[in-house]
Amino acid sequence: MSKEAKFISIEGGEGAGKSTAIKTIQSYLNHRGIAHIVTREPGGTPLAEKIRSLLLDKSDETLLPETELLLFFAGRYQHVEHVIKPALEKGLWVISDRFVDASFAYQGAGRGIAESRIEYLKEWLIKDLSPQHTLLLDAPPALGLDRIKARGELDRIEGEKIDFFNRVRAYYLEKAAKEKARFHIIDTSASLADVEENTRLWLEDICGDYTR
Repeated sequence: MSKEAKFISIEGGEGAGKSTAIKTIQSYLNHRGIAHIVTREPGGTPLAEKIRSLLLDKSDETLLPETELLLFFAGRYQHVEHVIKPALEKGLWVISDRFVDASFAYQGAGRGIAESRIEYLKEWLIKDLSPQHTLLLDAPPALGLDRIKARGELDRIEGEKIDFFNRVRAYYLEKAAKEKARFHIIDTSASLADVEENTRLWLEDICGDYTR
């Protein structure tokens, strides 16, 4: 990784406001003249986007939790090797809509897969690559689900029951409490103006007097 590069992940439950936060981040980085890319998981490469479709589309065949986890990591490995690492080596900032924390939250806490299984995949495929900063967008799951229902039909994961998303949220908050140096939490149940302002303040803090 180039010393100029930063790797930032955006995490949160469904309907927590990741898309809005990413637009704010892009606008800020463009204003500062900081070269960057924005990518997402699952997805980020042509092959990983096909895996995304498998993960999110509804099917008559039940997608088992273990299959889901392996598909996420298959797409993630493609994403890391073909997008994230090359960008960081060029000195670009990488803004990723979700990363490994999402697997611990969704397949671990949500689905009940042992953390040791997820940790094994992380150590095997992702090794020591980790975001320097993670923005956790937090809102009560019921609020987030109301937001996404207003957009239209739910995908396979969005259609899970509220208890699933409560477990996901609890994991994220517990993880953020343990890794305060990396995580920054923004309450996205607040007004849009407040969320955007808090995002900009966080960016000012991590960018500091950055110059290229």
